Amino acid sequence: MDVNGTVAEGFEPVGEAFVRNFEVLGDRGAAVAVYRDGRRVVDLWAGTKDVDGTQDVDGGADSAPWERGTAQIVRSATKGVAAAALLLLHQRGLLDLDAPVGEYWPEFKAAGKERVLVRHVLSHRAGLPVLDRPLTPEEALDPLRGAEAVARQGLVWEPGTDHGYHALTYGWLIGELVRRVTGRGIGDWIAEEIAGPVGADLWVGLPAAEAGRVGVAGRVEAPGNAGGLRSRPKRSVTEAYDDPASLTRRAFAAITPFPDQNDPAYRAAALPATNGIATADGLARFYASLIGEVDGGPRLFTPGTLAAARTEESAGPDRVLVINTRFGLGYMLHGSASPFLDAGSFGHPGRGGSLGFADPESGIAFGYVTNGFSKTVTADPRAQALVRGLRASL
Repeated sequence: MDVNGTVAEGFEPVGEAFVRNFEVLGDRGAAVAVYRDGRRVVDLWAGTKDVDGTQDVDGGADSAPWERGTAQIVRSATKGVAAAALLLLHQRGLLDLDAPVGEYWPEFKAAGKERVLVRHVLSHRAGLPVLDRPLTPEEALDPLRGAEAVARQGLVWEPGTDHGYHALTYGWLIGELVRRVTGRGIGDWIAEEIAGPVGADLWVGLPAAEAGRVGVAGRVEAPGNAGGLRSRPKRSVTEAYDDPASLTRRAFAAITPFPDQNDPAYRAAALPATNGIATADGLARFYASLIGEVDGGPRLFTPGTLAAARTEESAGPDRVLVINTRFGLGYMLHGSASPFLDAGSFGHPGRGGSLGFADPESGIAFGYVTNGFSKTVTADPRAQALVRGLRASL
């Protein structure tokens, strides 16, 4: 495997794990980046730009290699970027986390949702993980249609009393709150207030000018596992995904059928729960900017906002994922469902592989992106192998 990039002295275990992901765990094209105290210490990429080893997006040559700057869709790792938008609005005094959502979005009060707080949205406690009438792919590309559907939807549980992963509805909730408070679409807001100022290559709503950087993603079967992580889900989890009436299936089916994630129209839309696109460096740089300055750029979170992001709001059995999960405000917290670096780490995985997180105590920020989507939801063996390599480096 021809691996490109650099690894700072002491971080060689990350590079070794990255190579092993290709040799043993089925990676086809991927990149990993790590920052420590605002300085990039790992920047690696390998494989092909497209999961099947061909470049057919722009009619290019076969077996186009993954290059520095190649980006991929990161699925639910987008949620961590979207959460930052709401937290920054709160930090600027424009949004009250303990205010009802309906204070900013009056139509949302319908169907008994007057008691849903902004805090509940961020911590997956809003009681709105499903849509009784799923959106079609065409409807889902219009952010107003998604927001209208969520506003009409009734509650599954009393807000604040329980938690369950809002797999798709999270994006419409966050996106509409940003639009109501700022008058801007969330994709534009992220570009102008987050990605641009910190110099991160990430987008929620891919600009046409950047489309050529993004390869074709697809399913891969990862043989075995990395160091003993559970490779087969528990029976209860499998049954939940197989049952069309379960909250699990209904939450992930809020768009039915799910769009082709390689479709240019899907990539150009702003769906902040699912369709962010980033380089590994962009994802790591974003998290590095939450906890400190990077190359003289702004630190995004004040100490108070950082504390809020990683203070536990939800923990225990997740009514949608059917495993124990932990959430702060918008971020998964280190735990069995998604192990990060250490107890104080916060971030968000993307279904099938990608991962971004920060660990303020060590000054570490991490980003991993791949074009090969496995069946994992929160703890992909390839990402976890890299995290273990990182832990061994510190």
